[in-house]
Amino acid sequence: MLEGDGIGPEIVPASVLVVDAALAAAGAAPVEWVNLPLGASAIDTHGVAVPESTLTALGELDAWLLGPHDSAAYPEPHRSTLNPSGTIRKHFDLFANIRPAKSFDGADAVVPGTDLVIVRENTQGFYADRSTYKGTGEFMPTPDVAIAMGIITRPAVERIAVEAFELATRRRGKLTIVHKANVLKLTTGLFRDVCREVAARYPDVAVDDFHIDAMTVHLVRRANDFDVIVTENMFGDILSDLTGELAGSLGIAPSINASHERAMAQAAHGSAPDIAGRDLANPIAMILSSAMLLDWLGARHQDPALARAATLIETAVAGTVRGGTRTRDMGGTASTRAFAEAVAAAVKR
Repeated sequence: MLEGDGIGPEIVPASVLVVDAALAAAGAAPVEWVNLPLGASAIDTHGVAVPESTLTALGELDAWLLGPHDSAAYPEPHRSTLNPSGTIRKHFDLFANIRPAKSFDGADAVVPGTDLVIVRENTQGFYADRSTYKGTGEFMPTPDVAIAMGIITRPAVERIAVEAFELATRRRGKLTIVHKANVLKLTTGLFRDVCREVAARYPDVAVDDFHIDAMTVHLVRRANDFDVIVTENMFGDILSDLTGELAGSLGIAPSINASHERAMAQAAHGSAPDIAGRDLANPIAMILSSAMLLDWLGARHQDPALARAATLIETAVAGTVRGGTRTRDMGGTASTRAFAEAVAAAVKR
């Protein structure tokens, strides 16, 4: 586990508490947790936000938990380099960012009944620092001119489209492609077209597509009509924050970042330094990200106990919220630790 910055040292241990309870309840083998250095504390101890020793240790694993980072607050030159999560995603080619948004019974949602998944291509698009050999994908030829590259390649689009369509076959059989091909004709046009080509392999999945600006309106009005949404990196980042809030709170928005070999649980929200250390943060996103990770491991290793543990966590979180135990952002009074303990108790029951 990598606790990260801000509320990370609160929500990651809260997730560990719940995962341990779920693994025991499901009859799965326990986890030996190792806390690896990352973020501001790693800069203090190792001189870099992501030490080489951390990457080496992660390279020996199938999966791990990553807390949020506050790279905007790092001292230079660390603030201007690729942030910790981007560094890890790029190093291990974690090309698929899977971000569900699902409302809870008993909690206020802007669009009740929301149950969708954003499938975000994680290595290219307008965050071009992840697809360039060196540099950030941005440069300034003069002090008054700034240029950013947006990179889209057929292989990258094809593999994320396959992930999205496979997910749609396991859900409600609907997939929406989000792009801006009316303006960015070559880049997001290629994204849309390759996704449509992949769609031919999945005749049982209903497919539509929308421009990114129109999609924001459709989500606010009728997020509950959508199932799986596939899009490029920056669009996916923005839409998943929107859908998390539509479902009730960004604090409930989980995600995993995955390749075919490895996966990383990472809540969709940031480090919330304004409430760090106050036991106020909502741990749901990190807890559900951990459940997604267990489900991914269960499928990869054909281990039904891990899949069972994931289901126990999801059911316990929903039941805890429905029963009235909620953190402040969801209209409740529970602390981070108290909420996690309530979920762990529900798992055991």
